[in-house]
Amino acid sequence: MSSETRPDVYEVVDERFRTGRCANGDMRLERLYQDCRWAEGPLYLPAWRQVIWSDIPNDRMLRWDEATGTVGLFRSPAGHSNGNTLDREGRLITCEQGNRRVTRTEHDGAITVIADRFEGKRLNSPNDATVRSDGSIWFSDPDFGITSDYEGHRAESEIGACNVYRVDPGTGQVRLVADGFGGPNGLVFSLDEQQLYVSDTRAGHIRVFDVREDGTLSDGKVFAEATDGVARFDNIRFDKDRRLWAAAMAGGVHCYDPDGTLIGRIRVPEPVSNIAFGGPKNNRLFITATTTLYSLVMSVTGAPRI
Repeated sequence: MSSETRPDVYEVVDERFRTGRCANGDMRLERLYQDCRWAEGPLYLPAWRQVIWSDIPNDRMLRWDEATGTVGLFRSPAGHSNGNTLDREGRLITCEQGNRRVTRTEHDGAITVIADRFEGKRLNSPNDATVRSDGSIWFSDPDFGITSDYEGHRAESEIGACNVYRVDPGTGQVRLVADGFGGPNGLVFSLDEQQLYVSDTRAGHIRVFDVREDGTLSDGKVFAEATDGVARFDNIRFDKDRRLWAAAMAGGVHCYDPDGTLIGRIRVPEPVSNIAFGGPKNNRLFITATTTLYSLVMSVTGAPRI
């Protein structure tokens, strides 16, 4: 583990970034591991004080131990896994790009397939997932894993579109909830679960949808756009004060006020793919960026854990 001191690690774009104490944490990035080809999907596991993440081209999942700082192999092969999350029972939910499915790792280590088809057609390459309090699993399904053999297996899309889906917790039915995306990527519910936010990497924006009582979504609207010509949105996460933090590739990590205003950035030496809050106080931001897993202890606390 090494550290990189960067006096400009925080960039204040709007005074709300300063007054909200978003830039009052560590002034250095900690480099926890640097031997990936393309790192994504960090997830902090509170019970084990570990971070697991995906190294997609190497078809493996790694884990970093908070107590010792050591890194080990979690799973290989891993189906060219991408995003990871936990369900309401603390089980690992993984988007496997290469296997074109969403899976659940049971407490005994067995793997259960949650979704691999929609209306009889194979999914493209599930990318990210989130779990609502009713137990439903929502996931994005771009074609990133089938456009080449680098992050999966080259293939034609059977569905012919890149969508967002919901898996019913009772029946297991996979239902289309949102379409019209270029490349749907990260997704996260608002703290009250009344809205679903979805980043679209190819369109260069983040959309927000109202969630209806029956689990369907409104048509949605654009919440934020990448306007600097550098940023491309990947996954997204909320802090406890409802600010939205977005992995923005070469743009580092962006922070948005609840009204959609870009108020600040975290500068990172490599293009940022994914972020996740963790640590004992949930105020340590884990960042996957190209080859590296970084962390930054912040004065900001992530949204409450499920």
